[in-house]
Amino acid sequence: MADSSPAGLALVTQGLSKRFGALEVVSNVNLSLGNGVRHALIGPNGAGKTTLINLITGRYEPSSGRIFLRGDDVTSLSVHQRVHRGLARTFQLNTLLRSMTVLENVQLAVLEQMGVGWKIFGGSDSQRIAAETAYEVLRQLRMEDQAGRQIKELAYGRQRLVEIAIALALKPSLLLLDEPAAGVPPADSHLVFDTLAALPADISLLIVEHDMKLVFRFADRVSVLVQGKVICEGTPSEISQNEMVRRVYLGSRGHLHA
Repeated sequence: MADSSPAGLALVTQGLSKRFGALEVVSNVNLSLGNGVRHALIGPNGAGKTTLINLITGRYEPSSGRIFLRGDDVTSLSVHQRVHRGLARTFQLNTLLRSMTVLENVQLAVLEQMGVGWKIFGGSDSQRIAAETAYEVLRQLRMEDQAGRQIKELAYGRQRLVEIAIALALKPSLLLLDEPAAGVPPADSHLVFDTLAALPADISLLIVEHDMKLVFRFADRVSVLVQGKVICEGTPSEISQNEMVRRVYLGSRGHLHA
């Protein structure tokens, strides 16, 4: 039997809530992600998905509840402290340094992971090691031929792949992806999800995504968030057949299928 304690899981949230004044955006959320699991978080616009991700990553302080990473209570830790505990994320909106090269963007992340981010313009051994490590990450994603190009020269789908490379450069055990295909043309979205599908099996993934076909292709488990609450969780097949989920999505999408 799998260990269901915080120590046996990549991520656990217990009674996690966030209020902004009188408005409760996230309400008593209990999530459990096993090691190496691909877990999708879905829900209509305004459900609180990004707020929940911001709570897990430390950008927001919870109003109540606790967060555990591999058994350690990280509720009071900063964003950077959580990164050093193995948590990385990508964002809905592109956050890349557009005038720098692909390699330099990833190299910055490596230097940050090494604790010497301020040395980006130095000629130190750290700089050389970071460049080599960044290039290796790009090679693993089959993007080494893009290393010398400026971000602004890349198609948007390729830019999202650079964001994934940056996240991987932080050596995460848990990777959170907030709509990684947002803004990517449908013809290129497969690049993002082919890359995710090829990630090492020991990295746990929590992904927020609206495209149900991609979710059902990608996820082992799915949690459905509505008005800040998890209304159900299950396998993609179970979720696709759940009448309550169908009602939620019929109002805004008209269909829900694997």
